[in-house]
Amino acid sequence: MAKAVADSSDRGEIAAGFVSDDSDIQGFSHLHDSGMSGFRELALGVPRVDGSATARPGYFAIGLNNSVYAEMTATEHATLYRFSLPKAPEVLSHKVMVPTNPLVLLDLMDLGNSRTGGDIQVNPETGRITGNGSFSPSFGHGTYTAHVCADFRGADIRKTGVFLQTNVTDTTQAMGHLGSDFYIPSGSAGAWIHFAHSDQIMARVGLSFISVEQACHNAEVEIPDFSFEGVVKAAEKAWREKLSVITPDHSGMSHEFLTTFWSGLYRALISPQDYTGENQLWTSDEPYYDSFYCIWDSFRAQHPLLTIVDPKIQTKMVRSLIDIYKHEGKLPDCRMSFSKGYTQGGSNADVVLADAFIKNLTEGIDWKLGYEAVVSDAEVEPKDWSTTGRGSLVSWHTLGYVPYDDHDKNGTGPMSRGISRTVEYAYDDFVIALMARGLGHKNDETKYLKRSRNWKNLFNPEQEDRYRDEDGTVQMSTFKGFLQPRFRNGTWRYQNTRLCSPIYQQHSCYFDTQYETYEGSPWLYTFYVPQDMAALIEALGGHETFVERLDFFHSSGINYMGNEPNFLTTFQFHYAGRPGRSNYWLHQYIPGQFNSSINGIPGNDDCAMGAFTAFAFMGFYPVAGQDVYLLTAPMFRQVSIQTPSGKPAILRNVGGFDAPQYRNIYIQSARLNGKPYTRNWITHDFFLNGGTLEFVLGSTESDWGTRDEDLPPSLSTGLVD
Repeated sequence: MAKAVADSSDRGEIAAGFVSDDSDIQGFSHLHDSGMSGFRELALGVPRVDGSATARPGYFAIGLNNSVYAEMTATEHATLYRFSLPKAPEVLSHKVMVPTNPLVLLDLMDLGNSRTGGDIQVNPETGRITGNGSFSPSFGHGTYTAHVCADFRGADIRKTGVFLQTNVTDTTQAMGHLGSDFYIPSGSAGAWIHFAHSDQIMARVGLSFISVEQACHNAEVEIPDFSFEGVVKAAEKAWREKLSVITPDHSGMSHEFLTTFWSGLYRALISPQDYTGENQLWTSDEPYYDSFYCIWDSFRAQHPLLTIVDPKIQTKMVRSLIDIYKHEGKLPDCRMSFSKGYTQGGSNADVVLADAFIKNLTEGIDWKLGYEAVVSDAEVEPKDWSTTGRGSLVSWHTLGYVPYDDHDKNGTGPMSRGISRTVEYAYDDFVIALMARGLGHKNDETKYLKRSRNWKNLFNPEQEDRYRDEDGTVQMSTFKGFLQPRFRNGTWRYQNTRLCSPIYQQHSCYFDTQYETYEGSPWLYTFYVPQDMAALIEALGGHETFVERLDFFHSSGINYMGNEPNFLTTFQFHYAGRPGRSNYWLHQYIPGQFNSSINGIPGNDDCAMGAFTAFAFMGFYPVAGQDVYLLTAPMFRQVSIQTPSGKPAILRNVGGFDAPQYRNIYIQSARLNGKPYTRNWITHDFFLNGGTLEFVLGSTESDWGTRDEDLPPSLSTGLVD
């Protein structure tokens, strides 16, 4: 829950609070809960010392040019800061202003300046500051209340007081309900302490969503003695245990590649967060997880990764999602800070639940209730489907697509994104069908499998890839057949096939888009048929044409790996019998776009960019919601993954491995537990019960994984298990 870091003044790139640029540091905040948080509105700011920032799991530090060297660490519900002054590390050995009598402010304001009301109090004897406020989430509806309890050590207290905007007083020690004469409006407000000179000041900040008392209790229990080194070591130990599930062979690997892999795996494990015991909305015996920010981003890679590396935690997350349905009536597609986040496409928690069900996560999960939840998404439209569930369900059930001119009389939400919603609804219904099959609901299985074919209703086989660019020049390719918007009467409406790609008006299709695709182009969404890639390949002209088309998508600049729907396209060559092309493009994106530089994450991480990176290095990628992992050549000589059975799952290159040059990137042959293995995919049983998968690599494509019987399953070929 506690995630301490410095907050930068960079207004454009502060999604995580801190940015590695030269912007000023405006403060240090503790939650960073809602995906977007920090102190953007504060007028104060101190330049950083160039090159002084240090970050690793459990620790962050940065030097400021006023001589302060700030270090921070965290437990689950509390943060600990160590401010050194004026004796700072060598990096600060230059002429700067030295604060001889430091002043510490605790400001209740958040990044979006959304706070309403609240309390603040400072004890002039002990220096303890307690407070709270109500805030709005950054990407949804509602409010939440956060409580804080801060204690200090290392210096004598000279004065204390409170402040409201620029009005500062030392005669009042409380505001809000604690100080009846002072109401706290929105904006900057808080308490301050003026300390006597000291070389070092410690600040312990307890956090809670329940009460100030619980915030203080959390701090006192988790950091009783202000031991900075002790908290850092405990945090490092916790992270080491999490990461140790995967043991790669580092031999031959460059430092850049190792940093890229391990930082990616680390980022993939940051959210959602365990708020069990801190749920301010309802009391339940079930776990409560928050910051599903957003499932539209994370269902594709992050949650399948958690199922492998931390199945107990993923099980708790699934239980939490089902409990949210129990108390709020719908599964979330996005959720943060106890609030409903905005739905971006389909009801993609359906895929998270189906993925867990198919991969046999069972401990404590009420699958009867879980199935009820996904069926509710498919059948019952909420009044406000901008935050939960699906809209346009009457059209979906009768027409088989979301029309451009839909008249939705049953609910309200953004009346756009008809293409992306249609293909996501189709896949959501497909995974519901797989759950229905597993639970013995035959009629439901038949119904939802039929709906999963609805992607075809927006496929216009005559649509050409031809358009006039912003300079008026006609641009085109030879490819024909794309998803296009459609009216209720069945006639077609045109959307530029490259709209919302890096080539043409890339930023036109974000949350408030008027167009029919979300964060991607018709080029991209035409590939989104993971339930029946065989049928899509046939519709696009067969294997050879499909490979040419997918290659063009990746080589022309249309693809943008900074948005999660693009991930799977890197691996879809497998379905056309060309797994080698998947390997080729994977090595273009790593390290081309995913690397250890400051710009080494192509888009907002959302734990998804990190998960994509981890899978790519290990040599397989999930088709979320199915018992399918697409195999590529591991970028390690060997990687071993712990399994529930106790027997590791090992992927090993036994011939041709040539890191760090990576000229031999193509699988020539494979053996599973000593026997020849020709499929270009594998099932979850490998990660449940363990085994050894060995590869021989070469510098050119081979015939491995290319036969029809070696391809991943598709609905139309009758191969969906």
